[in-house]
This record gives sequence, C-alpha cells and structure tokens, in this order.
Amino acid sequence: MTTASSPLRIALVSLHTSPGAEPGSGDVGGMNVVVRNQAEALGAAGHHVDIVTRRSSPDQPDRVELSPGVTLTFISAGPAEPVPKGRHELFVDEFRDRLAELGPWDVVHSHHWFSGMAALPVARALGVPHVQSFHSIAAADSTPLSHGERAESPGRLAGERHLAVESDAVVAISHAEAETVVTRLGGRPDRVAVVLPGVDAELFHPAQTTAEEARVDEPRPYVVVAGRLEPLKAPDLAIRAIAAVDPAVRPDLVIAGGASTEFQGYEDDLLALVDELDLTVHLVGPRTRRGLASLLRGARLVLVPSHSETYGLIALEAAASGVPVIAAASGGLRESVVDGVTGVVLDSRDPLIWADTVTGILRDRDRADRLSRASRVRALDHPWALSAAELADVYCRVAGSTDCSELAAAGGRR
Repeated sequence: MTTASSPLRIALVSLHTSPGAEPGSGDVGGMNVVVRNQAEALGAAGHHVDIVTRRSSPDQPDRVELSPGVTLTFISAGPAEPVPKGRHELFVDEFRDRLAELGPWDVVHSHHWFSGMAALPVARALGVPHVQSFHSIAAADSTPLSHGERAESPGRLAGERHLAVESDAVVAISHAEAETVVTRLGGRPDRVAVVLPGVDAELFHPAQTTAEEARVDEPRPYVVVAGRLEPLKAPDLAIRAIAAVDPAVRPDLVIAGGASTEFQGYEDDLLALVDELDLTVHLVGPRTRRGLASLLRGARLVLVPSHSETYGLIALEAAASGVPVIAAASGGLRESVVDGVTGVVLDSRDPLIWADTVTGILRDRDRADRLSRASRVRALDHPWALSAAELADVYCRVAGSTDCSELAAAGGRR
C-alpha cells in the first residue's frame, strides 16, 4: 500500500501490442494511443509508470524511457516477431511468468483480455489490486456489437467474463462499453468506472487559414477515413458512399492506415472495389501522429463507418482539428460525436444515405463552419491530463491510498 502523499507505482500491461509503436499499422490502434498518453500524463502528475508489452522484434531493448516517469518494458513470450492478434492467447502463460519477475507495483492495470489473463494472477500474488480495461469485447451473434466483431481466440468470451468479475475495478472507455461490461460480462456496477480518453489539442488543431481565405483557390477537397484496414472498420462503406456523391461536388477519399495482421489481403479487396466503382481513392498507409494531425486539419470531413467502436478516438482527434465527423451509430461513437453539434451520427449503413449526408455538409459551408467551431470547443474539454487524473482516482481508490488523489487532482479539469 502506498504511504501518505506518495506517488503510485503503476504497471500498464499491454501484451499483444506495444503502446510505443506508431498507430495505424498492424494491430496498433486507438488502445495504444490511450495507454501511452494516459501513461505520460500520469508520469507528468508524479506517478511512476511501467508499460509492459511483449517483445515482437529481437532489436527491441529490455527497457526504454518514453518520458519522465514512464518506462516501456519488453519481455519475451513467444517468438520475437509480429504475429496475428488471435495467436497471442498462446503466449499468456509465458508472459505471466516473465511479468511475475518484475515490479514491485502498487496497482496493475491490464489492457485487453490477453493482458488481464496474464496479469491478474500476478497482481494477486503481489497482493495489489488489478484493474482491467477491454477496449473491445467479444460479442455473440445476437448482440448489438456482433457486426464485424468476433471472438478472436477460443478463451476470449470466458476470459472476459472472468476478468470483469474478478478484477478490483474495470475501467471502460465509454458509457456504452461500461453497460456492456455489466450486462454481458456480469461486472459489478460499483466496480466499473468510465474514464473517457483525451486528445492533444496542440498537436491536433484546426488549419490556420480562415474560412473566407479557404474559398479562394481552394485545392480539391478531401475526406478522411483513418484506422486499421480490416472489415470491422468498414472502409468499404466509405468508398461506396463517396462513389454515390454527385461528381460535381464529390471530394477525394483518403484512407490512412495499414492492414491488420489478420487481414493482410484486405487492402487488395478495397482496391478491387475502387476499380469496380471507377473511383479514385488514395490509400496512404499508416501515418505518424504528426502526419495524421496534418492530414486531418486539411480535410473537409472525417468518416467513421465502423461496425463497432468502443469510443472512436479518431472522432475526438478530428474534433480537435476542427473537422466535422460523420459516424456510424455504433458503440461509443454516440459519445465521441455529438449528433448535430460536432457532426452527424447515422443509424443507417446505406451508402446513399451516407452520400446524402456528405453532400449536405459539403454544400452548406455555414453549417460546416458551425460544426467545426463546436467540435474544437468540445475537444478542448478533453485534455489527456483530465483523463489521467480520473484514472488516477480509480487507482487511488482500489490501492487504498488516502493522499495520492492530490497528485491525480493536479492534472484535473480546469
């Protein structure tokens, strides 16, 4: 247990993907962004954070400092190479054994169910609380999140239920996910906390050009889809929607992201669809964080057509960039996009309805400007410091610390 006014020693466990890697390629996505940014904000608040992940290359060192107070630790479990996400269940036992050699920590926070199955027994052996975040939850065919989502490996459904019940706390990234944890996994409502992600509003910011100046010699407008190339993210819907827009106002479509390890041929499927529709689409691959920020602030719209999103971090990054979002009404996207205020949330997956919505915003510049201004204002209310402060409050509660909440409050809402 921590002593009065002492910082927490925190383990953030991410077995299958490194939060130190650039998002948008392989299985590196929004979870990685959340873990790293919360970790760095926790470190800035005075806590000591150890992010632990699986070594996926022989060139990775044992430890590297990401920022003051934050260390990324690689441990060996399975081959030192990238493997499909679903195979990581095979490495849980070995990862658990190596994890048990590290520490000490005051709290262990696992991200995704692979990590939890490895880390929960270690936390119990250390006598410290275990916190679980899922970031995605397996769905049966009859549930709302079933479209495009599946149990990635045999033990997932049982493992997620076990972690939801046995962990000292579950941190959900949206209220939609929190409800799923309780209703589908049997988690206790009093142990489930919602900690929304943040956004770097200095990195993700609107273009400096004024709306009036932008009307002069404006380059061809484009809209963006950003995320891993896999069926769950539904970039095919965005392609069909843009193809249905009147050529007189049709924007270019830019798709940023790399193929998931389990869908290496999916980019070829998308290119075949583009050829079938006789459309020009720019598949630009994964972007660095700065590259993504630059891409977003030049866009007229960001489309998030995913079948399922636990939150939809890209929507918040678009908002910080002053770019309206058109999103599917799935999971946490109803929370990351305020329908009619920062963008449009569509219940329909009909490409024609998406095309009409795109057209309506592109043709009504005043409406687009209103959405843009409201988006930026809302994003400024979601700094990473606030997200980390709320997370630290959860840690302090389960760790039984009476005064570390003072450290958490240092990064709270202004």
